[in-house]
Amino acid sequence: MDFQLTTLCYLERDDKYLMMHRISKKNDINKDKWIGVGGHFEGTESPEECVKREVFEETGFDIPLEEFAYRAVITFVSDKGDYELMSLFTAKCPDGEPKECSEGKLEWVDKKDVYDLNLWEGDKIFFRQLEESRDFFSLKMAYDKEDNLRLAILNGKELTLGRKEL
Repeated sequence: MDFQLTTLCYLERDDKYLMMHRISKKNDINKDKWIGVGGHFEGTESPEECVKREVFEETGFDIPLEEFAYRAVITFVSDKGDYELMSLFTAKCPDGEPKECSEGKLEWVDKKDVYDLNLWEGDKIFFRQLEESRDFFSLKMAYDKEDNLRLAILNGKELTLGRKEL
């Protein structure tokens, strides 16, 4: 089983998220998907240190550690044998535009339009949580071998897939 510790951050400005369209890397699990910025832990980093470094590397924005809001822990499992524990953050984005990123194209997207993007099915669940509550949450999502979401457990409660939760 492949185990990964990662971070993901949604930078916010003017009721928009800075989203990355993953079109640049070969052999990318997120190929053609829209996601936030973030990545894998290095060395002995904390989640906050990792997200700060990743945001700087991918956008050029040097956001102080204390300005990141730690919003959730997301557990991903896959019938392909993958296991990922992701720390999810939000942060207000400073003025200016992001630098070019080698991992994809960065674009500002209206929060109301995010659901129209090519997202992972489970990402819609945590976007809804980010919208509806400031409370910290835990979400476990399981995907089958074809990358279809087959299970979602939010704060210990299994969600009915294909319903309003998505």
